Amino acid sequence: MPAWNTVAIIGVGLIGGSIGLGLRRRGLARRVVGIGRRASSLRKAKQHETVDATTTSIAKGVADAELIIVGTPVSTIVDMVVQAASHAPAEAIITDAGSTKSHILHQLRERLGAGRPFIGSHPLAGSEKSGPEFASEDLFEGRLTVVTPTRQSDPEKVARVEAFWESLGSRVVRMTPEAHDAAVAEISHMPHLIASALAAATSEKHLPLAATGWRDTTRVAAGEVELWRQIVGENRAGVLKSLDKFEKVLSKLRAAVERGDDTRLVEILEAGKRIRDAVGS
Repeated sequence: MPAWNTVAIIGVGLIGGSIGLGLRRRGLARRVVGIGRRASSLRKAKQHETVDATTTSIAKGVADAELIIVGTPVSTIVDMVVQAASHAPAEAIITDAGSTKSHILHQLRERLGAGRPFIGSHPLAGSEKSGPEFASEDLFEGRLTVVTPTRQSDPEKVARVEAFWESLGSRVVRMTPEAHDAAVAEISHMPHLIASALAAATSEKHLPLAATGWRDTTRVAAGEVELWRQIVGENRAGVLKSLDKFEKVLSKLRAAVERGDDTRLVEILEAGKRIRDAVGS
């Protein structure tokens, strides 16, 4: 039996499309409704079989939904959740896929109060590509999803959100919104900015020589610029703290190179290798 009768996905891009495709291919929902602003994007989502039905109306899309996932850019998540909450059944669970949490949850507390069952989620999966044409039913397989309940969250609904992500193949951990934002600033947001800075600092005349080292290091810089502008703005404090930490290490690295201090240089290179090796391939 499917775990859900109707699931509504607001924003059927790469993440939302992969959620829909995973639900449909795994038989986890009787009906998946895709909600978006542009009819052309929704047609593409339907064409790639990520959803069963589409609509540009949030009210119509969530009317029968048991589970609602907001997969829009972070700057619009709050508005989408508020609109969905005003039209969805009272028992519907609302979650998201945004890569920041504290600011979103703070705003939702002010606008919705503690009664509406919103539980924040962040699947650490994705690509520099965007759009439902790049959706994959296995995008979340073996990947980590962070769920960020608050003290007001209903334990049963939190467990259902966790079970939802696990049903798509994800490994789930719980974190506070604040701890989540501090962590992703270091392991996601700062690396994107550094990759972008590295790419921007590269002379175009040298690009014909770019091989796997440069390409691998700068891959995420190809991500959607407006999306990342919003992410950095939503997690500014965490990003700045992470950049401060990086700048201190970079300053030590520069000083070692400038002075020809091979001992210090090796220490920094070994520290980087040790930490990278701990993650594996």
